[in-house]
Order: sequence, then structure tokens, then C-alpha cells
Amino acid sequence: MTTDYLIALFTFCFVLAFTPGPNNIMLMASGINFGVRRTLPHAAGIQFGWPLMVLVVGLGLGQFFVAVPQALTILKYASAAYMLWLAWKIALSRPASGSETQRGEPMTFLQAALFQWVNGKAWTMAVSTVAAFAIADNPMLGVLAVVACYFVAGLFSISAWVLFGAGLRAVLTDPRWYRVINIMLALSLVASLWPMLNH
Repeated sequence: MTTDYLIALFTFCFVLAFTPGPNNIMLMASGINFGVRRTLPHAAGIQFGWPLMVLVVGLGLGQFFVAVPQALTILKYASAAYMLWLAWKIALSRPASGSETQRGEPMTFLQAALFQWVNGKAWTMAVSTVAAFAIADNPMLGVLAVVACYFVAGLFSISAWVLFGAGLRAVLTDPRWYRVINIMLALSLVASLWPMLNH
């Protein structure tokens, strides 16, 4: 495993981890609507669930979708349906306050971890990264390197998206802006389905 290999892998993982996608959009929305503390289980679920998914894909699950492409098609449409439902929830959510009952709840650790398995972007990233950075004479080392890089990249990207959302929460004083931003985030989540469904 050369220095050039590690630099390329870290660069690839960090760029993909920071780009807008379902996880990052939902983390930002949760930061806006629930703040940092209540979003922590959601963030931890992604931080645990995503590298675990990459590990399982690297250990051979990705080959199943190569052998049975219809299964990937079913997964894509199930993922799209679930994310449309999440987009609807984001669009209708409003910030928590002590004076009223909050509509909706932040995602739990388990929900966020399990969400990776119906996240089309997560599947694409996992399969493409494991394939691109496979090490022919030591496949397991390549898989572990990818998992480690995504774990480190996730610590930074997850924190950044949650803090960005919480920062917006701190400066928004008009409740109408919450509705506008939540609708924009919901539309962004819907738009993120386009590359997955047309891949």
C-alpha cells in the first residue's frame, strides 16, 4: 500500500463524504430543526452504519448485485419511495420549541444505521470505492483501508453538516424561514434521487 494509493483513497473518500446526498441533507435538516444534541443519535447511526455497510459490500455482498441486477433495481425503487417519504417529513417539520409540541422526531441511531441499506447513493459509493481501490494481492487490506478512510471522512463531514444546520437554526428568527428552508432541503433530497434512478 503506497503513499500515492492512500492519498488518492483519502481524497476520493473525503470528496464523496462531503458532497450533498441523502445523509448530509437529512443531517443538515435535523441540525436546523432539532439542534446538535438531539441530532447526535442520527449522526452516530450514520457514522456506525455507513462503514459497516462498506465492509459488508467489500466482503462480497456487492457481487450479489452484479449476479442479480434485478435485486439492485428493486432496491433503487424501494430506496426512492422511502426517501420521498422522508422528504415529505422534512418539508412538514418545524423547529422544536419549549412552548409547543414538536411535529416529528429526529432519526434514532438504529434508524440512521439501517437507512444506509436503502440509501441509493450509499450503495453506489460503497461498490464503486471498493472496486476502484481493490488491492489484487490483498483484497481484505484494500477493503479495510476503504472502511477506515470513510470512517475518518465521516467524522468530519457529519460534524460539518450538523453544525451547519445548527448554525442556521441559531440565526433564523422568523418561523416562515424554517418552512422555506425545509422545503428546499426536501426538494434537494428528491433531486438526489435522479442520479441513482438513472444510473
